[in-house]
Amino acid sequence: MGSPANEPASRLDPPASGAIDGPCLDFALTRLVQLLTEGDAAAALLEARRVRVSGADGSLQVVKALEAAMDGMSAKCTAEEFNLLEIMLAGRAATLVAHDLFPEGALPSPRGTVVIATPEGDVHDLGKNLTRMVLTSKGFRVVDCGKDCPLAVMVQAVAREEAFALLVSGLISPVVPLVRQLRGLLRECGLAPVRLVAGGAALKQCTAEALNVDFVAGDAFDTVRYLEALRP
Repeated sequence: MGSPANEPASRLDPPASGAIDGPCLDFALTRLVQLLTEGDAAAALLEARRVRVSGADGSLQVVKALEAAMDGMSAKCTAEEFNLLEIMLAGRAATLVAHDLFPEGALPSPRGTVVIATPEGDVHDLGKNLTRMVLTSKGFRVVDCGKDCPLAVMVQAVAREEAFALLVSGLISPVVPLVRQLRGLLRECGLAPVRLVAGGAALKQCTAEALNVDFVAGDAFDTVRYLEALRP
């Protein structure tokens, strides 16, 4: 077995087990943010559970750690530092911790509900899944209609779930004409106020005007920033 001296300098070791308070709580929170950022889901889950029983409004502290980790990943999401796998792993870890904190059906959504989908004909959903994970960790309730999704199913989900935004992700150019139809379909169903957000490799090459949407996101965090401005 290696000695502590052989461990990476950036790695934080957990404090002794037991009650966490004062400086130990600060240490645990710093470690939790680090584990989330690194995408170490199992270790992040254990650390979050330790923080939750600290007696210092632990659940709120975990939520703040989740937000800090996602904000950190957003800052790294640049042309020089962007790493899709790293962001996916961090999003997965954050989602696991969030769902452990708030079990299925109990996850709070103070910022409201959004519907997300990949349009019919496009079976790629990596970007959609990443966006869903990040939005969930940031306090949005996300209804995922999946990939290869008919427009009617998306619109029905918006009406049924009373969503304030519809997010569409498209990797291939044939979905562009479909996205252009969404505004009219929403209006026909009395859903004109619903915000339309487009993203994905194919759609982000177009302007919002060309797609007849409210916003074109460059990446998942771009989507988060736009929605957070609508629902602070």
